[in-house]
Amino acid sequence: MDNPNKESIDKLNDLIAIAADGREGYENAAENIEDHGAKASFRQFSQERASYVSQLQQEIIALNGKPKDSDGDVQGALHRAWLDIKSTFTGGDREAIVDGCITGEESAIESYEKALEKEYISGNTRSLLNEQLSGIKNALNVIKSYRDNP
Repeated sequence: MDNPNKESIDKLNDLIAIAADGREGYENAAENIEDHGAKASFRQFSQERASYVSQLQQEIIALNGKPKDSDGDVQGALHRAWLDIKSTFTGGDREAIVDGCITGEESAIESYEKALEKEYISGNTRSLLNEQLSGIKNALNVIKSYRDNP
């Protein structure tokens, strides 16, 4: 029997991959940046993304679906800006790391906004996505402050 929430579940699984990529990207950024303030922020953002993954997984379960693991998947490839940028992190170049995080967050925002355009996203799911989107936008503003105030 098909689950009437299949489209929502599929979209949430896509967002799990994106949040997992963000978690990993921020962890890599924190490990490779010298700026202690940015390092602390990136660790916090990594923890937030881990929380987003867990919340999205719980929402899928509430929709009688099966959440994918948080290792990312094909849809997460849309957000691979984090992983592509990862290689620039190894040099510890503050500007490259900050710019990479900005790119990653802009990509995540785009994915969340596209998900919220879907009519089948409703109720608690819509509220959860709006809450997470707000957190991503706040993180982006903090990261941009690191770029604007070196």
